[in-house]
Amino acid sequence: MKNKKTEISGKKAVRGRVLKRFFRHRLAAVGLVFITIAVFCAVFAPLFAPFDPNKVVGDFGAPPTKSFLLGTDQVGRDVLSRLLYGMRISLFVGVAATAVSTVIGVILGLLSGYFGGFLDMIIMRFTDMVMSFPYILLVLVAAAIFKPGLNTIILILGFVDWPGVARLVRGNVLSIREKPYIQADIVAGMPKRYILFSEILPNTIAPILVYATSVIAISMLDEAALSFLGMGIQPPRASLGNMLNGAQSLSILTSKPWLWLPPGIVIILLVISINFVGDALRDAFDPSGK
Repeated sequence: MKNKKTEISGKKAVRGRVLKRFFRHRLAAVGLVFITIAVFCAVFAPLFAPFDPNKVVGDFGAPPTKSFLLGTDQVGRDVLSRLLYGMRISLFVGVAATAVSTVIGVILGLLSGYFGGFLDMIIMRFTDMVMSFPYILLVLVAAAIFKPGLNTIILILGFVDWPGVARLVRGNVLSIREKPYIQADIVAGMPKRYILFSEILPNTIAPILVYATSVIAISMLDEAALSFLGMGIQPPRASLGNMLNGAQSLSILTSKPWLWLPPGIVIILLVISINFVGDALRDAFDPSGK
């Protein structure tokens, strides 16, 4: 009973220390607040959006007014409504693509690091092969081959981003598997599934979580780039990337900034905020930190 209470109090102390280190980063705290607000607005976009994002409700390319706070786009749709729905799509792509790449990378990294030998060589050589291709070129080729759309973008980004996670997990597993408690489990004949997912994986969660924040930011930027080029989320569905598509025109860049500034600013703030949070998490989970 005492051991259980000691373990619980120890976990609370560690959690409190991690939170204290995290909130030392003022920019990360501000970034977390912004991300929370953005996610809330995106999830409840139907409640906050004044108009249907795909419906023509005003004049073509009209500037901001009291009725249309961010103006209307080239075909008369409300920019604010499309911004809220576009933010929802971009955040979903970032999180979903990161989830796909993390699951693939964690499984391959665990298998490679724990079993080693021939399996490790095969997985790592395949990882090196994927990483040897120019990243953006690989994404563009895959997007050109498959039909553009939400699910396609998520799968493409997920299957391209996993090598970094796999190498990170493998490195941690190589260190953890030599620990006395892992060796004790092996000697005791514990199932490999238990050792991998109940002993080793929980001790690699912190670096995976930190790395995942950077993957979310990269996936959002990639979605924006693909949609900007017309190879991502297809109109009339709004995303932050295809809202920027109209900015390819010099006349819009110079005379209608309300069409491209709002989505551009939101992308920049989201990516910066996610990176600040990732930096703070890295420092918070650092065992050598104070």
